[in-house]
Amino acid sequence: MIHYALRCAEGHDFDSWFQSAAAFDKLAAAGMVACAVCGGSEVEKAVMAPRVGKSDAPAKPRPLGKPANPAEQALAALRKKIEANADYVGPKFAREARAIHEGSAPERPIYGEARADEARALLEDGVPVAPLPFTPGRKSN
Repeated sequence: MIHYALRCAEGHDFDSWFQSAAAFDKLAAAGMVACAVCGGSEVEKAVMAPRVGKSDAPAKPRPLGKPANPAEQALAALRKKIEANADYVGPKFAREARAIHEGSAPERPIYGEARADEARALLEDGVPVAPLPFTPGRKSN
């Protein structure tokens, strides 16, 4: 097992364990390594300092999913609130949002995924939608 400090394209720092360096390279190339904060799959190894203890007591690492700064804490709180108060509809988001807007589905808060062309069409048709600052439905590493 190998432990890497990682950084996503948005600048979020996190860390994770991999079976080997080759395993990390293979997973990263396939887009299967995702940021623990925003879910982005553009992830690269960050500079790591060697772990040198000052005493016999083991160092207390920060939990993998714990936000490191106030902005990440606010984003985590927003995600928690959305997930607690809205229905996740996954890749059916565009169809479900349109149905709610047209009145053929019950009105309720929803979130999910939509392609850029689907989101653009919803906006052009007056359906109120907004992008989320995280990848919905995706569990962090």
